[in-house]
Amino acid sequence: MAQTKISDVRTKSADELQEMLVGLRKEQFNLRFQRATGQLEATGRIKEVRRDIARVKTIMGERSRAPAKQA
Repeated sequence: MAQTKISDVRTKSADELQEMLVGLRKEQFNLRFQRATGQLEATGRIKEVRRDIARVKTIMGERSRAPAKQA
């Protein structure tokens, strides 16, 4: 899987972002499990997933703070 672009994340709805976050967390868990058991081949994927999670959480945070700024 390729790295997620921020422009792709921004176009998603809140529900889609939540689903994406859950999927990324599951993938992160599986990658950590594979690393612990010595089965992980794509070691760079751990870093990509961690950054994708940060991208999603950043957009979710921006959206939650947006109404506060308008008030």
